[in-house]
Amino acid sequence: MDAVPLRSAHAVTIPGAIETFCHLAETEGKLGLDALLAPAIHYAETGVPVAPRVAFDWGNDAEALQGAARNAFLFDGKAPSVGQIFRAPGQAEVLRRVARDGRDAFYSGEIAEDMIATLQAAGGLHTAEDFASAACDRVTPVSASYKGVDLAEHPPNGQGATALLLLNILAHFDIAAMDPFGAQRAHIEAEASKLAYDARNRFLADPDHTSRLEHMLSLETAAKLAALIDPKRAMAAAAPLSEAVHKDTIYITVVDKDRMAVSLIYSIFHGFGAGLASDKFGILLQNRGAGFTLQEGHANELAGGKRPMHTIIPGMLRKEGGVVMPFGVMGGAYQPTGHARFVSNLQDFGMDPQSAIDAPRCFTDAGVLKVERGYSDQTRQELSDLGHSVEIPGTALGGAQAINIRPDGILEGASDPRKDGCALGY
Repeated sequence: MDAVPLRSAHAVTIPGAIETFCHLAETEGKLGLDALLAPAIHYAETGVPVAPRVAFDWGNDAEALQGAARNAFLFDGKAPSVGQIFRAPGQAEVLRRVARDGRDAFYSGEIAEDMIATLQAAGGLHTAEDFASAACDRVTPVSASYKGVDLAEHPPNGQGATALLLLNILAHFDIAAMDPFGAQRAHIEAEASKLAYDARNRFLADPDHTSRLEHMLSLETAAKLAALIDPKRAMAAAAPLSEAVHKDTIYITVVDKDRMAVSLIYSIFHGFGAGLASDKFGILLQNRGAGFTLQEGHANELAGGKRPMHTIIPGMLRKEGGVVMPFGVMGGAYQPTGHARFVSNLQDFGMDPQSAIDAPRCFTDAGVLKVERGYSDQTRQELSDLGHSVEIPGTALGGAQAINIRPDGILEGASDPRKDGCALGY
């Protein structure tokens, strides 16, 4: 094989989310796991109406579902329509057991055995020991400064360092003097993205195998890469990894009365992940392992005990050491470009958070510059004249949420119309 098969047991990594949520509830939370999980248990049991964007994506990806997953996620073999009620009683039972018995209820015993049996039946090599030893890490963010703010990101194995390198490259250009929706800005951003993603593809991996992070984030590296950009001509694209601008990611940010800020992004990678669900509880299995490469000797080469290079990156903006805006931009590979574009919209063009999210986007992906419909035909033509292969994407690029913690104490929320979401205060 030359890539990890997307819809296979080999693409399923040991899930760390339950371990992490239990850890956070114990170390940071105040309410207790039973109270925290009660709403999720309720909605999994009684059901939720399917929202419009969810119904659209569900129909597009339904063919990925295999075996028990078709029973759990289809209605008489078909994707649900808008407003139809979806229930997941098996997942409600899983959460009830986690609420009662903690992380061990998920990583050992009947629930783990259900997942392992499904994976092994599909050719997976997962064992009970793999699940039992799942552990999360508390890490220190990496950051870069841009026009008066610091962008903080998770370190590898996430791709947040890509956004930081991208901003460091963009800092060498007078972006603020450009038309925010013109060809010049889109071109410079696309060229800087190619270089930043090329570095990502070379260096980012499991934290125990990432050795060039300091080099990737150095200002000297950004300066050398910026010098490679021709303002008049597009360069060849970096070789892509096995990923896409996919649609099965959610982003949520919350700021509470004490100004505790949470930036959370959660994903099963491609639509319906590996397309597998456990037989008894209907637990859908992601395909994050497709983020590994099979190139021998590469830092991100698939191996046991490793995390793959990971696309999902929650972000936070800081000023003078304090958090001023938790935010995130969904969209798989697009996310680093989305983070840089959002920060640039705020700092270079003075946009408010909602305007910065609403503004049209573009993204260079596998040799194609995807330019949203919000751009003019003239801009698309100018980009084509610069050597880009331009197309209008069939679905919107990503989706974002943000909360601005204003100096006067007011919270200002923003939510992307590209997704089913809202900005809500209470």
